[in-house]
Amino acid sequence: MTTHPYDALMDITARPKAVFVRGAGSYLWDDSRKRYLDFVQGWAVNCLGHSPPGVADALASQAKRLLTPSPAFYNEPSLKLADALVENSAFDQVFFANSGAEANEGAIKLARKYGSLHRGGAFEIISFGGGFHGRTLATMSASGKKAFEPLFEPKVSGFKKAKLNDIASVEKLICANTVAVMLEPIQGESGVWPASDQFLQELRALTEAHGLLLIFDEIQTGMGRTGKLFHYEHTGIAPDIMTLGKGIGGGVPLAALLATERASCFEHGDQGGTFNGNPIMCAAGLAVLEEVSKPDFLKTVTETGLLLESELQKISARHGLGGVRGRGLLLALDLKLPIAPGIVAQAFEQGVLLNAPQVDSLRFMPALNVTRGEIAEMIDCLDGILTKAGAARRVA
Repeated sequence: MTTHPYDALMDITARPKAVFVRGAGSYLWDDSRKRYLDFVQGWAVNCLGHSPPGVADALASQAKRLLTPSPAFYNEPSLKLADALVENSAFDQVFFANSGAEANEGAIKLARKYGSLHRGGAFEIISFGGGFHGRTLATMSASGKKAFEPLFEPKVSGFKKAKLNDIASVEKLICANTVAVMLEPIQGESGVWPASDQFLQELRALTEAHGLLLIFDEIQTGMGRTGKLFHYEHTGIAPDIMTLGKGIGGGVPLAALLATERASCFEHGDQGGTFNGNPIMCAAGLAVLEEVSKPDFLKTVTETGLLLESELQKISARHGLGGVRGRGLLLALDLKLPIAPGIVAQAFEQGVLLNAPQVDSLRFMPALNVTRGEIAEMIDCLDGILTKAGAARRVA
C-alpha cells in the first residue's frame, strides 16, 4: 500500500486507514485494490451510485464550456435546474447553495426575514429534539442533537425544541415571536425516526392556523430517497420552504433552498455566495434530476426499498432484534444492544460499508439504483456477523 500523509488533514473524525481511489455504482476500491460494497454512499449523497456516467459526462462537458461567470451573472445550467425543480415541485423560486447546512442556514434567514416583514419582527423557529440540520452555528442551534449542546457556546438564540410526532408539544411553544416550524420528515442522524404522515398533516394545519411558515429539511429525504421525488409528496400537503442537498448533486457539492412565492422575501444583498449556482454543479444536478424524476425510476426505488425492508425484518426475526424504521431506501435496523459500531467495523473488514448513526442502530442508504443482488450480498454479510455475535454472547 502507498504511504499517505494522514497527519496533514485535521483529525476531526475516526477514519479507517483505507484510502479510496475509485468507485463505480455500488462499489468502491481502495489503493490496495480491495473492493467494498457501499450501503452508505456518502450519507445518501451518491443517489445514482459512484461516478454515474450521466453525471460524469455532464461535469466533463460543462467544465469545457464554463466553470463560473460569478453569481453576479446568470448562467444556463443554474437557470435550467431552477426551472426544472420548480416544475417538479410545489415551489416557485430556488436559491442554490453548496451544502445542506448552507441551504438550511438560508431557510432560517428567509424565515426571519419573513418575520421581520410580515409578523412584527417574529424570529423564533420551533425545531425538534433529535433533529439535525447542519454544522454552522445557526443550524447546530436549530438541531436537537445532544452532543451539540456544550459545543461552541454561545449558540444562536431563537430555537425552541418540540417532540417529534407530538402536535401538542409544538402548539404549546407557539407565541408572538414564533415565525416558523422546521423539521426533517425523517430524522436521519438520530437513527432514522420518521414523522408520521398524520403528524405532518397536523403540523401543516397548525402552522396555517397561526400564520407560520413550515420548513421541510429534505437534505436526506429529497431526490427520490423515499420513493417520491420529495418526501412531502407522501403526505398530501406541502411546506412553504424546502431544502435539498446530498443527493441533488449525485456526488458533487450542491444544495438548494426552495420557497413559495409567499415565502420568497429576500431582497438584493440579503443572501449570496461565491460559488452558489455554479454551472458545473448545476449541470450535475440536471443530470441527476433527469434520471431520478422518471416515474419508472421512483417506482423501482419503492419496490427495492420494500425488498430491503423485508430482508432486514427477516434478519431481525432471525436474531431477535428490534424493528425496521424509515421509508424507501432510507432505513434503520434497531439492534436493541449497543453493538452497532462493532458491526460496522467487522463489515468494513469484510468489504461492506455500513453506518451506525447510534450505538444501537444501523442505517442503510444505498444508491437508489442498488440491485437485488447487491442487497442480498449485504444481507449475507450482516447475517454472518450477527450469527457470530450471537454465538459469542451465548458462550459468554
